[in-house]
Amino acid sequence: MTIAVIGMGGNIGEPEKALPEAVLRICALDSVSFRTVSSLYRTEPIDSSGPDYLNAVLVIETEMGARALLTELLRIENELGRVRPAGVHNAPRTVDLDLLLYGEEVSDDPFVILPHPRMTERAFVLVPLNEAAPQCKITAKTKAADYLADVKDQRIQQYKSPKQWLNLNGECTHGRKQNPKAG
Repeated sequence: MTIAVIGMGGNIGEPEKALPEAVLRICALDSVSFRTVSSLYRTEPIDSSGPDYLNAVLVIETEMGARALLTELLRIENELGRVRPAGVHNAPRTVDLDLLLYGEEVSDDPFVILPHPRMTERAFVLVPLNEAAPQCKITAKTKAADYLADVKDQRIQQYKSPKQWLNLNGECTHGRKQNPKAG
């Protein structure tokens, strides 16, 4: 099993509904086990427009390869209404699911770049990652906390604790997968 870290966000539609639904759909994937999730944070758009984002980080264990996992994340985005306007980079979105880290894998494959590019420049990634997995290394030698000083001027505010925004009702449990559609 490989530990994977997924960045989650959205700023249009109903991200408070889309993000928990995304977690449930990710937990329902074969070969995925829920580990932990960060608080939900309200953040300013960076290189984007529109209203503030809601962001979180999800940590899972998986037997899927990085490419297969990212393919599933993109499918879930589409199912939850993600639209990618042609020629518009970083458009406002209903939900965004980014594969940030996949174990210690490093990849420059254009489809799945690992670690995710620019993650060390974004408070909306580093702050929730540092909360959810403070010992997680971005590179072989650096943790999220090592980059926090570089993003201290980006506006980010804890909005809801994991229990407040992600009421799983037994649908995902720490360290194992349960089918979210069950009972």
